[in-house]
Amino acid sequence: MEGLDIQAIVRQAIQEYAANEQAKTEPAYKVELQEERKRREQLERRLNEVVEENKRSRKAADEAERSSAVRAELHRLGVAKVDIAFKAVQDGVLRGEDGRFVARGESGEVSLKEYLSSFVSQNPEFLPARISGGSGITANLKAPPSGGEPITLDRIRPGMSAEEMQRVREEIVRVASQTLRGL
Repeated sequence: MEGLDIQAIVRQAIQEYAANEQAKTEPAYKVELQEERKRREQLERRLNEVVEENKRSRKAADEAERSSAVRAELHRLGVAKVDIAFKAVQDGVLRGEDGRFVARGESGEVSLKEYLSSFVSQNPEFLPARISGGSGITANLKAPPSGGEPITLDRIRPGMSAEEMQRVREEIVRVASQTLRGL
């Protein structure tokens, strides 16, 4: 017994036992670590997708707001062909550092209102026609007011006299001319 070191034997037995126990539990930790890593990576991917979706949504909302502001200003300036004018100016309009819409003009950045006013004054073809009419339009489309009873649909019938039929035609011309002028 003297040659045997009991402490060394006990120490060696405890180390062997601890190594065996660690070998048993280590695979469970590794599997758990791998599962946690997979979950974290999935969450990171999903977070990146949400961030990209948010960027796209913000960009679409900004584009819609820009489009709405430009169209409203064109409409306020009296442009008749808003869609065509919008297509012509849309690329020049952007959001400034202060959040307002500005446009890049020849003299640098200018406000949206100034830019569109300048565009409309340089391109009057987008404004409604100033003089209605043109060749082929007669000066007086109105039928002279006729006396007698007013014309109603009940009075129009087959076998009407020529005079009554003429009064009906004149009334139709009068109503049609008022409709064409927007009265």
